[in-house]
Amino acid sequence: MTSVDRDAGRARRRYDSPLRQQRVTLTRERIVEAGVEIVRSLATWDWTALTFRAVAERAGVGERTVYRHFRTERDLHDAVMGRLAEAAGVDYDTVTLATVAEIAGRVLRSLGSFAVAPAPPTSADPTFVAVDDQRRRALVRAVTTAAPDLPERRQVALAAALDIVWSVASYERLVTAWGMDPDDAIDVIASAIGAVADTAGAERRSTARRGTTSPGRVPLEGRPVSGA
Repeated sequence: MTSVDRDAGRARRRYDSPLRQQRVTLTRERIVEAGVEIVRSLATWDWTALTFRAVAERAGVGERTVYRHFRTERDLHDAVMGRLAEAAGVDYDTVTLATVAEIAGRVLRSLGSFAVAPAPPTSADPTFVAVDDQRRRALVRAVTTAAPDLPERRQVALAAALDIVWSVASYERLVTAWGMDPDDAIDVIASAIGAVADTAGAERRSTARRGTTSPGRVPLEGRPVSGA
């Protein structure tokens, strides 16, 4: 090995040192937290103001630094959304009929950390579209897992009912039109979710007694969900 090779190797080791990796991680954390701060200050769920430039200014880094951590603004938005879900304790992979009321409560309680009570997003922001699809699939998966022998259309209907109950619009209506305390509104939503879950359980038991199973049915998980 020549002295040039040795020098290059030492340079690489210094460049890839644990200290540098720690700095890279901390910088990324600052960028994501800056994005969260911007989102919490917005008056609506319109994230057009969540740009590389705005995040760079809030984080105190150069705009090129943000580009090094996130290839596109969609990637940045996804990271911020993930941090918000993490802060609320939301993991859609753990949604079952037994946990859906609790997880819905976490989502709705997290609204209190925003500048205003946000309405459901109306924009076509790919991040919101992806999260909405993830939630609907989680609800379908929860129903099909708990009641696999129900007809597919009925499984989708029950999942859709859960989706309607677990929504910001339902929560806001209880708080504004009905004048409920936020905690009381969440309790009402949890009770309604429980009623839908009980319905799914009762229909599953009724189907099992009749012996009307459909073992050859292709599960909904992994396919587009229409009408949910």
